[in-house]
Amino acid sequence: MEKFTTLTGVAAPLKITNVDTDMIIPKQYLKTIKRTGLGEGLFSELRFKDDGTENPDFVLNQPAYRKASILVAGDNFGCGSSREHAPWALLDFGIRCVISTSFADIFYNNCFKNGILPIKVTPEQLALLMEDAERGANATLTVDLENQTIRGPDGGSIPFNIDPFRKHCLLNGLDDIGLTMQKADEISAYEERQAKQHAWL
Repeated sequence: MEKFTTLTGVAAPLKITNVDTDMIIPKQYLKTIKRTGLGEGLFSELRFKDDGTENPDFVLNQPAYRKASILVAGDNFGCGSSREHAPWALLDFGIRCVISTSFADIFYNNCFKNGILPIKVTPEQLALLMEDAERGANATLTVDLENQTIRGPDGGSIPFNIDPFRKHCLLNGLDDIGLTMQKADEISAYEERQAKQHAWL
């Protein structure tokens, strides 16, 4: 998993509440178990019209936000079904951080396991960040995980809280497999002992 330390990028404002995982990545894209290629389906029902052409009104289709790496979104982001394809699609599109006042628990946990930083802020802080994100080409935020701050384009700073263990994993690029592999020597030693002590197994 790619490490998350400091991210400076364009923040796209998504002023929609209760964005569910079906909106993030519709069900027709769930046939694959690959983590790549899902970016093209991200918010597809909002990004594209029925004839397949782009919807120019959707924020990620607007020139200033096509390469956004941060999403500033409404309350209760990631609700609905537990599909892990949702963070996969965000990551494949280039989104490494989602900021909201609240997240659905399963989506929130899945983000950390896939290298995305979900940040919870207060409604007042979200309103300020949404204003920053609405600046178009100047909508640049810097997310500093080590110092747990979000810096706006005018230099203002907003602190955020994060579980220390999850912070450690993101800073070091450790998913569940990475955490397990840190114990590789101990696992190997245990297997050798088991083989000697219980050779019949």
